[in-house]
Amino acid sequence: MTLPDGYTYATATEQDKREIYDLDLWAFPSAFSVDKFMEATSPLDPDRTVLVRDDSGELAAMHSSYAFGEFEVPGATLPTAGLTWVGVHPQHRRRGILRAMIQRHFAQCVERGEAISTLFAAEPSIYGRFGYGESSFDLRATFSRGAAMRTTFGESADSGELTVRIERFDREKHEELVETLHVAAGRNALGTGLNRPGWAKRETQALRDMTHEKVDLSGGREDLRIVIVERAGQPVGYSTFRRKTQWTDTGSSGSVNAGEVIALDPAAAKKLWSVLLDFDLTTETTAFLVPVDDPIVGMLVDNRAIKMVHVDNVWTRIIRLSEALKKRQYAADIDVIIEVTDEMLPGNQGTWRVSAPAFGGPSGDEDAMVEPSNEPAQLKLDIRELGAIYLGGVTLASLAAAGLVEVRDPRALALTSAAFGWPVAPMSSWVF
Repeated sequence: MTLPDGYTYATATEQDKREIYDLDLWAFPSAFSVDKFMEATSPLDPDRTVLVRDDSGELAAMHSSYAFGEFEVPGATLPTAGLTWVGVHPQHRRRGILRAMIQRHFAQCVERGEAISTLFAAEPSIYGRFGYGESSFDLRATFSRGAAMRTTFGESADSGELTVRIERFDREKHEELVETLHVAAGRNALGTGLNRPGWAKRETQALRDMTHEKVDLSGGREDLRIVIVERAGQPVGYSTFRRKTQWTDTGSSGSVNAGEVIALDPAAAKKLWSVLLDFDLTTETTAFLVPVDDPIVGMLVDNRAIKMVHVDNVWTRIIRLSEALKKRQYAADIDVIIEVTDEMLPGNQGTWRVSAPAFGGPSGDEDAMVEPSNEPAQLKLDIRELGAIYLGGVTLASLAAAGLVEVRDPRALALTSAAFGWPVAPMSSWVF
């Protein structure tokens, strides 16, 4: 936690807002000015925001985190730190400031009782060395207008009940609807009865303010719109969107940029996508964060028509190993001895026995048993790999195939890989 000579920590205050945005634009260049960003609501909690100043008092670096009290992990929720706004001014790079900030963040997680830390990585090469593992992925997808969809099971019974409203987004009218459906979609993904790990809810008013404010940073698109799908008058899906018209010699080649596409069941998902993929004067629809198991991938008659880029989503760092492994559920019975290495948090290092029944046992709420062990380890891995498999979206077997897990018992690898999986792909629907 010790900073290099000449640097000191400071707590953020409201008076630091302009300086913070200025540093952010040094770390993450943007076409928009500091003045434009000053119009936006800051989502940062001053008590969780740490500044680093040089010996002249100038802001050299910073980091913050969001307090996710109910972050979705397989079969449960867990207090989690969402690490964010990590930036070092170019003038002060390569001096050990980032490592010191990460160590401080880990210590604060321990103090606050947060078992894991999660983040979106601006550069994938940075955070692995601090023990974060790529634990979920999403699709950045582009669809042609009017892409045909298959008939889904039970569609004829549901189709007559579903209605659609398309409106200008109005925060006073739509915020509660959006946030209520967003929470429900994380707890019960598409009506499966299973949660979606990695689903970060906007638990503070500041995060809601950031999400729903009117400051235009859309780059020339129209004001925000929303499409709402209802069943018997009750909302069961929504997506925000913005369109952009572009005229060519042969007509319009406009586009639709979809925000979160949230549906509570398959019929609602199909109805929602059918609207987003068929606006007049457009030729394509883009969606920024789509789960890798989203219904649209299976619903399309020709899913090769989707231009998909598969990218990393949430990264996970296990802070308190025992608590993190106890509280999540497992997709199969597990009883395994693992040896874990952890350079930065020695309390996680050692040999552990992990034992749990599938899906929390008959009651559905039975915690796993996680305790130190003197028995020979069947598998050996670093905390980074344990973080990668934690949300259930990366298999232990795939990491072993890459030479990142030492396998001393092949059967234990198969059983543990199955147990750490989850039937619903992990993902966060927004970048934090």
